[in-house]
Formats: sequence, structure tokens, C-alpha cells
Amino acid sequence: MTSRRINQISLVLLLIGFSSALAIYLTADHTPVSSLLDDPLANKKYIRQLRMIGGKANVLAAEIQDWFDGLWHGESLPWTVAALTGGVALVFRFAARRAGSKNPPSD
Repeated sequence: MTSRRINQISLVLLLIGFSSALAIYLTADHTPVSSLLDDPLANKKYIRQLRMIGGKANVLAAEIQDWFDGLWHGESLPWTVAALTGGVALVFRFAARRAGSKNPPSD
């Protein structure tokens, strides 16, 4: 694959991904959510129970899971889509260039 073709495909990937992220951002719900009502990790009693059952690692795992789940909702989602778009474009460029260097064009 030529360098020009790799650049064209990368640009198309970036345009599709970033325009999708922009569309998601513009249509996302921007109202703040009450964390006291919806988030059990804001409750000290719940945190204490988690720590008693599984220790500090259980609390840390619950916080990481809560953070990861938050990436896929509301205002965080467009940033997640944009970051994944950049990652996909970089992986594609790396793989395409690497495949091109292994198989040089034959004359």
C-alpha cells in the first residue's frame, strides 16, 4: 500500500470518527446528575461494606468499574469516541506501514 493511500484512509477514519464524536457531543444530555442518589460509591456505608467483604482491592475495583462505565454515557462519550478514533487511526497506520515494509513492491 502506498504512503498516499495510507494517508487517505487515515484521513477518512479520522473524519468519520471525529464527526461522530461531534454529533454525539451536540446531542448528549448536558444536565448534571445527582451523584448522591445514583452513585452507590458516594455512600460511606456501601464503601464500608465493600471494604469488609473484599478489602481495599474490592473498593478499588468498584471505583475503576464505575469510572469505566462512566466513559460510555453523557458528556464523556464523545471524548471516548474521539480517543478511540485516534487510536484506531494510529494502529491502522502502524500496521499498514509495517505490512508495506515486509512486502516491498515487485517490479
